[in-house]
Amino acid sequence: MAPPPTLQELIEIVRQDSSSAQPLDQLVAAAAAAAQLEETTDALLGHFVDRCRRDGRSWTEISAALGVSKQAVHKRFAPALAAHIVAATPSPTFERFTDRARHLIAQARQEAIVAGVGSVGTEHVLLAQFSEPAGVAARALAAMGVSKETVAAAILAGGQTAASDAETGDSTPGDEVGGSGPAFSGPAKRLLRDALTVALELGHNYIGTEHLLLGQYRNPDSVATRILVEAGAPEATARAHVTDMLRGYSKGN
Repeated sequence: MAPPPTLQELIEIVRQDSSSAQPLDQLVAAAAAAAQLEETTDALLGHFVDRCRRDGRSWTEISAALGVSKQAVHKRFAPALAAHIVAATPSPTFERFTDRARHLIAQARQEAIVAGVGSVGTEHVLLAQFSEPAGVAARALAAMGVSKETVAAAILAGGQTAASDAETGDSTPGDEVGGSGPAFSGPAKRLLRDALTVALELGHNYIGTEHLLLGQYRNPDSVATRILVEAGAPEATARAHVTDMLRGYSKGN
């Protein structure tokens, strides 16, 4: 294998790329070069982490090979792996979803239909959590004092019954996710991707109701996240309840 550039070689590259010989200009060029190297390094490791996962290797084995904790591997590589999976499947599928999570998505479409809006928003996914009362997410919401009535009232109070179209405006008619029915709004599609990232961070090979709940918080501007925070259910509290409920579980709800 060809050796990587030496420190002196990198210094010379920075000097050549810098806009001037002034130390501050060279520092700016060095920071840009370091960021590019870090991105390339992460991409390189991410590629082979993904290969290991596809080969059936566990997160424990991968973390041992890298000499870091399993939690550190999840935090560093889960977003990149999720992005890689999403890029490889332009039309999102539900093969990783548990039965409860699949039912929840179907119910979210029904919530959008009842609300009379043209697309499924994050608020409809949140409402649908209550259709699976035995799920981890619904139990966590109950533990935080959040009910379906609370969420429905917040939507009405905020005039957000048509918010699924207005959240970002990047959903398109007929752009269905995982079956027939109203299209998913941009934020709702992002939620599906974020749920995958959460699942990977937790070392899970499935997506359950709990991942959809925690995935909501990754978009602080979404309708559902604002409702949760205003209802006194911040991310840290939700994550603590979910973690506690998952302790000892061998598979999700």
